[in-house]
Amino acid sequence: MAAAPSHPAAAYHDVLARIARAAQAAGRAPADVTLVAVSKQQPWEAVEPVLAAGQTVFGENRVQEAMARWEGKAQGLELHLIGPLQTNKAKEAVAFFDVIESLDREKLARVLAEEMQKQGRAPRLYVQVNTGEEPQKAGVLPADADAFLAACRGAYGLAIEGLMCIPPVDEPPGPHFALLRKIAARNGLAKLSMGMSDDFETAIRFGATSVRVGSAVFGARG
Repeated sequence: MAAAPSHPAAAYHDVLARIARAAQAAGRAPADVTLVAVSKQQPWEAVEPVLAAGQTVFGENRVQEAMARWEGKAQGLELHLIGPLQTNKAKEAVAFFDVIESLDREKLARVLAEEMQKQGRAPRLYVQVNTGEEPQKAGVLPADADAFLAACRGAYGLAIEGLMCIPPVDEPPGPHFALLRKIAARNGLAKLSMGMSDDFETAIRFGATSVRVGSAVFGARG
């Protein structure tokens, strides 16, 4: 496991300042961009100073890891599941997370709808789009996104808040962010979760409403 950075609170404030500058440069209000601090696989010594500095929105990749980290500490926080979700973990995910960003297939849509009905709890939902059409990566293909969104809303009665993507690491991210924005616009979605530590400023220029930043805040993971 990576050691906690010397000054995670300072790194956190630097990222907030960079978000604000990027938003202003794009003619947007800094308050319109939410920082999702990606705490997955980070030691608590790195997370705690950022929490103490005022961050309230955190992103996690795995249901069990998130529950172990945040159980009893989540009061007043907003927790996002940003990693792939197996259907057999849907019950726990619906009960624990405030936002699920990785909805990407009809079976998962059906199971989430059933769990939300059973639990009387409705985490906000984002559809993950595989903008790079990478076979190893989760997400609905761009050509299938409109039909999938229609099925989520019509067949399963799900209210979709926005879209999420993770561009290929070896391609410029801008065209992928532009594609996600285009899909969102034609489906009446205002929220875009896009941009990570290396490209969040570019994502803000293309309309990101939330950015998922881990290593720039907490330091590199092991």
